[in-house]
Amino acid sequence: MAATWHWRAQRARLPSKQVALRLRHCRTQLKRSGILRMALAGSETVDRGEGNGETFLLRAVRIAAVVALYWFVSITMVFLNNHLLDKRDLDAPLLVTFYQCLVTVGLCWAMQLLATLCPGFIDFPSVRFDPKTSREVLPLSVVFICMITFNNLCLKLVGVAFYTVGRSLSTVFNVLLSYVILKQTTSLRAVLCCAIILGGFWLGVDQEGLTGNLSWTGVFFGVLASACVSLNAIYTKKVMPAVDGNIWKLSFYNNINACVLFLPLIILSGDLGRLAAFPGVTDLGFWGMMTLGGVFGFAIGYVTGLQIKFTSPLTHNVSGTAKACAQTVIAVVFNSSSKSLLWWTSNMMVLGGSSAYTWVKSLEMKKAPHRDPEDSAKEKLLAGEKGDAEV
Repeated sequence: MAATWHWRAQRARLPSKQVALRLRHCRTQLKRSGILRMALAGSETVDRGEGNGETFLLRAVRIAAVVALYWFVSITMVFLNNHLLDKRDLDAPLLVTFYQCLVTVGLCWAMQLLATLCPGFIDFPSVRFDPKTSREVLPLSVVFICMITFNNLCLKLVGVAFYTVGRSLSTVFNVLLSYVILKQTTSLRAVLCCAIILGGFWLGVDQEGLTGNLSWTGVFFGVLASACVSLNAIYTKKVMPAVDGNIWKLSFYNNINACVLFLPLIILSGDLGRLAAFPGVTDLGFWGMMTLGGVFGFAIGYVTGLQIKFTSPLTHNVSGTAKACAQTVIAVVFNSSSKSLLWWTSNMMVLGGSSAYTWVKSLEMKKAPHRDPEDSAKEKLLAGEKGDAEV
């Protein structure tokens, strides 16, 4: 009886030993690769990847591909829009912006159709136009058209090389408007980061002025665009319940409203008359480039969400800062420009201050009460990147 009891007890203890060995093995593997994985993907994405049995190498390659795609789409879009806006024989920035909104609406309809035909391959919400929802989104749409119009005017007048500095005050306006409108205070470290950005902005304006290429009108539009980006984030939070929290539904209604609001503006500004007098109005190549600009404007919203999904909001912001730096270097090299050390210092101050602000806010968010990672990702997308998505 004693031998039988001992054999049963040993058999009962055996599974717990196996579990302990497996837990110890998992801890060892996490110590070896967990830090690098989290640096690449964020803790939330690591959990998803391990749950699916995905190898670390495959995840790293996939993340690198997504980041590269984001860089390609974003940089190409900026240069393409600069080319469209810089046409000397067609000065119609409002018309270019209106057409890109029109293309976005068309692509939303096309994506809905494809999602219906290929439900397992394409995921896109089904949207039917509702006048009530359109009216609820209208205040955001007014801010939205101001944002993308001032973005385009800034890009047209200052060029790609100075665009990063000219449009660098979004973070500063986020802090100011959060305090004025939302009564939210900001930590001293975040304010110091904003001071670095402001210093870089003023140094950049000074150095660009010394080259003789500074457009004060372009700088003014850049400041207005930065303010509108911050207002866009605030109003987005207010109207998101009207579209069930869906980013693509918001984009659909926003761009429909924008198309309607732009019509009287392009007539009053004379852009429609300039288009009629444009020699290349019947050129398919011209309309092809215009359509391509709209496609890239639509695509940036998708690849931005994709990058946040496969990495994290913090990694996305760091990637965006590095992309802006690369974009500036490409523009300077492409135009064969010669810039002073202080000019480059101003860019580094702006980018460094923005990165530091992102890092400080991420630390503060970790100390704050827990929030849904998807909500945080949506906020990052809507607050920051949408302003750049329609430049």
